[in-house]
Amino acid sequence: MAYGYEYIAFQAHGPKLNIHYNSLMNRIDTLFTKKNNNVLSVYFTAGYPALDDTVPVLQSLEKHGVDLVEIGVPFSDPMADGPVIQASGAQALKNGMSVKTLFDQLADVRESVSIPLVLMGYLNPILQFGFEKFCAEAQRCGIDGLIIPDLPFAEYMESYKSVAEKYGLHMVMLITPETSEERIRLIDENTGGFIYMVSSASVTGAKNTFSDTSLAYFRRVNAMELNNPRLIGFGISNKTTFDAACANASGAIIGSKFVSLLGSEKSVDEAVETLYKLLISN
Repeated sequence: MAYGYEYIAFQAHGPKLNIHYNSLMNRIDTLFTKKNNNVLSVYFTAGYPALDDTVPVLQSLEKHGVDLVEIGVPFSDPMADGPVIQASGAQALKNGMSVKTLFDQLADVRESVSIPLVLMGYLNPILQFGFEKFCAEAQRCGIDGLIIPDLPFAEYMESYKSVAEKYGLHMVMLITPETSEERIRLIDENTGGFIYMVSSASVTGAKNTFSDTSLAYFRRVNAMELNNPRLIGFGISNKTTFDAACANASGAIIGSKFVSLLGSEKSVDEAVETLYKLLISN
């Protein structure tokens, strides 16, 4: 099936996914119709540790049971990222990674990788490449969604929503503890796939536990009974934080901890295996 869509003939249980009976579905939607709890999404930076590691990392993550992967598009000024991901992006750029190179690497990825894939990057390099061209290339490679942390919601609605939808891409928006209920509901009504819940008002980085403030925020959003499933990211690094995220959302997103393991372990497979040990052991 081109671009990874499939027909289904059942109604999803759990979060109301804005899906119609027998509708054409994106891989992300398909994932959440089949699995509504303990969803594991992993972020890594394309072209890190080595330029040609992108597809091998994806293959290893799928082989070890990861549900969804966010492929980071490296950028020289990643304002939402902490030191680990910043360093990985700088190394990837030094290795020669670019938007064009990434799409070249992903051209045949659907021959070996079937799980949902999301591109996560900043607006500047995407606009330099051309937003519609970026979406067209993403669709051609079988990408299912985009996360652009510095894309304002109003601009998304005015200039980008129709283009992303034209190419079958879910635009995943981030919310934080400071995001108003009104804005959260607007995002929920106008985006698809899932909502990215940033655990705290900070940059990316591993944490050992969540604060009471973060847990109260999780519960507050959970009580809103949103249509889209939610994944919690920023600070997931061990069993405690993973379990807390899964108890308050459909799952968790792990970024900095995995990126650091890619830099320290001997192989991609060992990095993934070590990550799983951290998530299942106390």
